[in-house]
Amino acid sequence: MTAGPVHGTWEPRPAARWEDGFLSGNGHHGALAFGDPADDRVIVTHHTLVRPNGAEHAEPPRLADELPALQDRLLAGDLTAAEDFTDGRPLQWVQPFHPAFQIRLRRPDAGARGYRRGVDFATGEVTAATAGWTSRVHVSRADDVIVQHIAAPGPTLDITLDHRLPNVPAGLGVGHGALLTPEGAVLSIRARYPDGDRAYTGVTLVAVTGGRLSLAAPGARVEGADSVLLLTRVRRHTGDLDVTEETRALRAVLAGRSYDDLLDRHTALHRTAYERVGLNLAADPDERALPGSELLGRPGSPALLERLFAAGRYHLLSASGLLPPRLTGLWTGDWDTAWAGAFTTDANLNLQTASAAAGALPEVTAALAALIHGQAEDWRENARAIFGARGVVAPPHTDGESGLTYHFSREYPLHLWTAGADWLLKPLVDHDDTRGEQDPRTAAALAEVALFYEDFLTRTDADGHLVVVPSYSPENRPAGASWGAVNAAMDLSAARHALLTAAAYHPDHAARWRALADRLPPHRTNADGALAEWAWPGLDDTYDHRHLSHLYAVWPLDEINPHDTPRLAAAAHRALELRGSENDSAHGHLHHALVAARLRDGRRVGEALARVLEGDFFHTSLMSAHYPHRHVYNADAAHTLPAVLIEALVQSTPDRLVLLPAPCPALAAGELRGVRTRFGADLDLAWGPHGARAVLRPHRTHRIDILTSSGTEPLDLVAGEDHVLTLGTW
Repeated sequence: MTAGPVHGTWEPRPAARWEDGFLSGNGHHGALAFGDPADDRVIVTHHTLVRPNGAEHAEPPRLADELPALQDRLLAGDLTAAEDFTDGRPLQWVQPFHPAFQIRLRRPDAGARGYRRGVDFATGEVTAATAGWTSRVHVSRADDVIVQHIAAPGPTLDITLDHRLPNVPAGLGVGHGALLTPEGAVLSIRARYPDGDRAYTGVTLVAVTGGRLSLAAPGARVEGADSVLLLTRVRRHTGDLDVTEETRALRAVLAGRSYDDLLDRHTALHRTAYERVGLNLAADPDERALPGSELLGRPGSPALLERLFAAGRYHLLSASGLLPPRLTGLWTGDWDTAWAGAFTTDANLNLQTASAAAGALPEVTAALAALIHGQAEDWRENARAIFGARGVVAPPHTDGESGLTYHFSREYPLHLWTAGADWLLKPLVDHDDTRGEQDPRTAAALAEVALFYEDFLTRTDADGHLVVVPSYSPENRPAGASWGAVNAAMDLSAARHALLTAAAYHPDHAARWRALADRLPPHRTNADGALAEWAWPGLDDTYDHRHLSHLYAVWPLDEINPHDTPRLAAAAHRALELRGSENDSAHGHLHHALVAARLRDGRRVGEALARVLEGDFFHTSLMSAHYPHRHVYNADAAHTLPAVLIEALVQSTPDRLVLLPAPCPALAAGELRGVRTRFGADLDLAWGPHGARAVLRPHRTHRIDILTSSGTEPLDLVAGEDHVLTLGTW
């Protein structure tokens, strides 16, 4: 097996907009490089930068006392009852994520001849070059610093830290500082938010080789130097930050090291993670050599899928660290980013991180775990305030700090959503499966989810089944009814999965939680033969919607699949056939593809991929947009696409391996290396028109079933012993 053939992309002309800038990040700091030869820019972001807007004081609505009356009305057939289940507040947005500032390098004498900008996915380095001048940027995983090197800067180079980015608030209090140092200079910028003492400060250490450096307010001017090295960090704080101490820390990072020394320290960590998995689709070498913008014009090219798989892994890894990726990844050049640039947890976050377990990126799972465990007390408060229950309820939208549920409205009654904790914990459970060890923090969180259901699931139907009431299917509503309803399919699956998974982690409580799960009702098949989005009489489906929450049992769960539950799988497939795409959001198309792959429908996987590849969703940086024609900067497509390709080729459970479940013309032949399975084995797969060959490298001894188009066979795995599987024509 060979590594994926693509490790970067480049553009032969300047990026005119920040959305087209190339990206680097270490999960804490982010750098978005764009501009032109005369005004090279790097936008600095940090995962904790959120702009206070009063939302930090928001609380969940205290509605627990009103819950029994709401349940009575919904069960009695009042289809609009949940519209009154509110404390009357207007929709409140979370604190918005925003850029800190941009590092601007102005060269009055610059020429644009041969200008080229690119990114190397294997190192995380962004390079911009023109005749006689080169700028190199990376965000160090080793030193948590943005490092930029300019070689042959020319007669004059002006360096400034500039906060003036789109939609910067007028009331932002900004101050600049500049001081000469033995290396060259230190530049600082402090921005204080309006109406408070919260602020952030950026510090850049400028080290000059040759030439002369002078202070030129608000920055510095370099004349006749051979090279310039910049080290930048940004901190959020209250009161004042000690710039002297920050400078001392940056000087300690530099400590006589060259740019290449610093890059090597970073690359040792970044490359190891990025190259664990690779995809080769036997693309035309000439197409592989094309810049990203030209490849995007060839949506049917295997080289484009190779490049987007590589870019998706790179961007996902670069955006994950302190926290998982936001809606914008780790990057934005605008203070007014759509949806506050936060985390939407009812679909987007899990879709973006979908490849973490199989794609061998435990760094991403760790970042998701940090978000979850850091908000545990807020999740408990949601359960107490809204439902009067023990345990936890996850918020549908978060700025990364507060986990309280306060973002909801009549059209989006997200405070009614109870499936979120199970949905968010599922990737952590998958990670535990891959490594064969249960994380005690995941175990504790699952126990709290089970406690919530013990308190919440108290109502029953005429057949004695438990009823999930109120219930909400993000972000849809039944035809002719209101958004708050009864027995949404996602809520049923989440409750059942959470209870059974908690039971598996906690044998002492297993009998009680399994008994509760057994009392939940089965899924309903509607008059169209489709899996119903609400398993309750009188609640008819609304098919034209971007979310596929009702198919949660298919993906990411294993509750419904063609092998174990063929009738339900057929109903789920019918539901997928009837589902519209509503507003053509990228996450809707790729969610469709993930469900189709689990249902082993390669044709639908290919069609969903084609809608995204042909819809102009990708910027030249290969970061994506939410809507066609690159409308609204958003990381959903970029980060989710690798998961779709993996799921179409390999699927696993703790006891099963499915090879080539959803082949499609876009994946006619190739090699997939380094995938991790949930039964504790690494897998390499090569396939083509004449068959396939898989190599399993198990880390634990276990019996599994192998599913292929030829049927099912058992396989005994022995830790440390490779197994080679050969398949005939598929």
